[in-house]
This record gives sequence, structure tokens and C-alpha cells, in this order.
Amino acid sequence: MEQLPAHVSNVFLITTFLTVGIFLYAVRSTGFNSKPAKFLIFLVPFWLIFQAVVSISGFFQNTEAVPPRIFLFGAGPALLLIAIYFSFARGNFIGALPLRILTIIHVIRIPVELTLSWLYDGGMVPRIMTFHGTNFDILSGLTAPIIFFLAFRSGKVNKPLLAVWNIAALGLVFNIVITAVLCIPSPIQQLAFDQPNRAVLYFPYIWLPTVVVPIVFFCHFASLYKLATGNTR
Repeated sequence: MEQLPAHVSNVFLITTFLTVGIFLYAVRSTGFNSKPAKFLIFLVPFWLIFQAVVSISGFFQNTEAVPPRIFLFGAGPALLLIAIYFSFARGNFIGALPLRILTIIHVIRIPVELTLSWLYDGGMVPRIMTFHGTNFDILSGLTAPIIFFLAFRSGKVNKPLLAVWNIAALGLVFNIVITAVLCIPSPIQQLAFDQPNRAVLYFPYIWLPTVVVPIVFFCHFASLYKLATGNTR
């Protein structure tokens, strides 16, 4: 992997740990009585370490494997876990997550997008994956504190505002995820052959598709579930 300025990895490492810290704080807020909460508090740190070790070993850099290893052993299990939680732990766990934390956590998308821009400058991701191209996900991070203030002021939760914002922000993250998948060097690559999405095959950027993005997805889905059920806690 090409040498990048130290601040690129440093900012991303801090962003990842901040994302995980806020998320685990939300999980801890549900109490330690539920098995889903206890399992996540153990699993997330383990998953961080596992992905770091596997990526440092060069495992994900085999770009000819079918299906691509980064999907089979990275993002895939994380997304499967989200599906399992929404299938079996909606009431006793997801419903107990604090809506405020599920909203404000999205500020982390600001440093994520800055990191992608720096990685583009370093030749590790294509322009299309940044706010210089067609990725406007930074808007989710910039608007998160504004939405937080407007939605929770005066002790009354503005459910329509939160619902619209979560759907819009979810659409933005879906857009960049699809773009990123099509740009990864693999048998299914469709875009950016001149400067593909290589960064996520290396540590610490492997944590973006395997940790940070799944947490972003989970928080959006959890927020929408709580709003749909009238749970504004």
C-alpha cells in the first residue's frame, strides 16, 4: 500500500473508535439484562481485532476470489448480524436503544468523507467515491447536529422530521455503498478501473465496510423502526 500522510490513518482510526464508542454507549444504555446487548458488547471489539488481523495478513488483497473475500468474510457477516437482530431482537433490544444517540452518531460521517477525499488524493479510491464526485453522504454528517437540535428541542420529538431525514440519509449511504462495491478490484468490478477502491483491502480502512458502515446502517434502521412503532425514547 502506498505511503499516505499520517493524518489520514490517524483521523480514520479516531473516527472508527469514536463510532464504536458511541454505538456501544447506546447498547449499554439498554442495560446489561438482555442477551443481545451483552453479545454486541463482546462481539464488536472482537470483530475490530479480527478484521485488523485478517487484513494485515493480506487476506483481502486476493482480488480474484469468487465471491470476493471482503464480502464473504468482512461486510457480509456484519450485514447478516443486522438482519438477525431485526428478526429476533426488535422489542427487547432495538426498541430500548436511545433515539437521540442513534441520531447524533451520524456526525462521524464528516471525518469519514474527509478520509475518503484524502484517500482519493493518495490514489487509493476513485473520485466518484468522494464529495468531489457523486458521494454526497457528508450532508448526512453535517445535518445530523441540526436535525438533533430541531427534532428533540422543547422535550417533544419531531417524528416526521426524523423519519424524513433518516430515509434521506439512508439513501445517501446506499448510494456510496453501491458505488464502492462496484469500484472494488474484483470479478464484479464495474467502475473506476483506472483508480479502483483499493483502500478498503488494507488496515485500517477495512474497518469502513466491516464496522463503520454496518453501524451506520443499523442506527438508521433502528431509528426508523422506533419511529414506526411510536417509540421516541
